[in-house]
This record gives sequence, structure tokens and C-alpha cells, in this order.
Amino acid sequence: MDLGIAGRTAIVCASSKGLGRGCAQALAEAGCTVVINGRDAKTLEETASAIRASTGATVIAVVADVSTKAGQDALLAASPQVDILVNNNGGPPPKPFREVTREALLEGVAQNMATPLELTQAVVDGMIARGFGRIVNITSASVLTPLTGLDVSSAARAGLTAFLAGVAREVAHANVTINNILPGVFATDRLTTSTKRVAAMKGISEDEVMKLRRAEIPAGRFGEAEEFGKLCAFLASVHAGYITGQNFLMDGGSFRANF
Repeated sequence: MDLGIAGRTAIVCASSKGLGRGCAQALAEAGCTVVINGRDAKTLEETASAIRASTGATVIAVVADVSTKAGQDALLAASPQVDILVNNNGGPPPKPFREVTREALLEGVAQNMATPLELTQAVVDGMIARGFGRIVNITSASVLTPLTGLDVSSAARAGLTAFLAGVAREVAHANVTINNILPGVFATDRLTTSTKRVAAMKGISEDEVMKLRRAEIPAGRFGEAEEFGKLCAFLASVHAGYITGQNFLMDGGSFRANF
């Protein structure tokens, strides 16, 4: 399918690896100029080179912490006209709710709610003026179903979802859409890190933890960043102009509900 976004410019936050990289890859394949970012210069440039080589797209690498004003300014300076914004950022590490400090709570809100809101504010009026814009927020399945230890992340991402639900309707008249993708368990570095932590806590092997986690997913496997990116690219396409303010759960069937 031709997504109709060749020549458009996309910013994909936190995209040197994982789900962000999957989105950047898919948008580059669709013909977009893609601005990617991360905090590790070596990893970021390796990703940029790989995407350029596989797609022929223009990929601009910006070393930055997207949760800081300086980082946001650097991203926006690299792409004066933003047609597509994919909001993404690392979440706080799992922690029992009794151990969550005020500082940790505020940091979680800054990373997973305030940062995407600030970037949305920065680009949305230009999108409205040009009559085209796509904003995709990578949140989490925990917005819909509680995941033990991810209380700070869940709260911040749920706050982002609620905040932008009204905004999505406010800007829809200008062919600007705002949607959210809610990932379940994907085969990323975050899965590897959490698996090591759980294995140490339970005194079992990492392979056993992986087996147990996989068994909980009806699809019988973990998600892949590439397939996540394809959904992101579709939501950024010309074909998705009548879809806005929606949450797309991508978890292999793990969340069990009729509606």
C-alpha cells in the first residue's frame, strides 16, 4: 500500500533502538525524511546508517535527551516543518508503589506526559496551517490494564492520553490526527533488562522467565519492533485521516476484554 506520505518530514523520538527505531524504519520505507534521536551518539549513528542503507531515505540523527528543553530545541531545529511526530521516551524502572518518591513521580510525569505534550504544542499549529499532521504517541498497555510496579509510568501515560483526547477533537478539522499505540511485551532491550531483573528476584534462569512470559501471551510470541512500526506508519498515512483520538492496543491478545 502506498501510504501517501513520501516527501513528508517525521520526528521520531527515542528512536536509536526498540519501538522508536521500528517506527523510524517504517516511515523511512514510506519515503519520509526522518529525524531520529537518542542519547548515545554511537548507537544513534549506527541506526541512522542502517536505515539510510536499507531505504535510501534522508535520515537526520540528533543526539539529545528529548525530555529536556535543549533536546527538544535541537530536534525542532533539525526539522523546521514537522508533518509527523512520533512521541516516545523511556519509562521509569519498575518499583513497588510504596517506594515511589515524590521526585520519582515528578520525573515520570516529566518524561512520559509533559515531554510529549510540549512537543505536540510546538508542532501542532504548523500542522494546522498546512492542513496535514499526524501525531502518534507510544504509550503502554498499562494505560488500560494495571501492570504491577509500573504505577508511575501508567499514571503519566494515562494522563497524556486523557489530556490529548480533547485536543485530538479540537484539531481534527484541519486534517491533524492524534492517536496512541499501546504496546504489550515486545522483543526489545527493555524486555531483556526486565527479564534479568525478574530472574534474579525469583532465582530462576532467564530462559525460564522468557518461557513463562511467552506463555501468558495468546499469540505465543513477543511482538517485533518492525510490525509495531508498520502500524505507526499507517496511522501517519493519508489513509488514516478519519482516525483520531484512539488507542490501538498491540499486545498479542494479552488484554482480555469484550469491548
